[in-house]
Amino acid sequence: MKWVRSRRHFCITVGAAALVGGTHAAAQQKPVPYTVHPAPRALPDIEFKDREGKEVRLSNFKGKVVLLNVWATWCPPCRREMPTLDKLQGMLGGKDFEVIALSIDRAGVHAVEAFFMEIGVKHLRLYIDQSMAAMRKLAVVGLPTTLLIDREGREVWRYAGAAEWDSDEWMGEIRKAIEAKGQ
Repeated sequence: MKWVRSRRHFCITVGAAALVGGTHAAAQQKPVPYTVHPAPRALPDIEFKDREGKEVRLSNFKGKVVLLNVWATWCPPCRREMPTLDKLQGMLGGKDFEVIALSIDRAGVHAVEAFFMEIGVKHLRLYIDQSMAAMRKLAVVGLPTTLLIDREGREVWRYAGAAEWDSDEWMGEIRKAIEAKGQ
């Protein structure tokens, strides 16, 4: 496994041979963006701020399934996937599910507000962590990174990189997590 830096984001790669048990040159490396945990993992109770500057904690969402997306306005893949996160929140968001799009922009709330206005965000709430402390506590090493969090506040899986979150495939995965009430 090795880290590859490309402009402003990082990607984890594993040699293709490692996936099949052999050894090949680094030229055959492929990204490994999706990690499903055998059992849900405990998460730190991270803190961040809402649009008004009020402190919010991850534990405030206990009882809901959460898709936590760590992103920044200066990250091109983050910018591309944000409309799909907004659509996902519009379609599934409510008492059982919420998308938390957590910006780590040091430029602050105004940078995120301007971007949300530019792309026409209608459903996502604005959350920000200018200190990037949440990113460190969650061991996020590249942007965007998305975690599915169960109703107990535990990480079920993690996806590194951009995705089409409103696709049938991802919606199906998230619906399964929402339907798994009390498990």
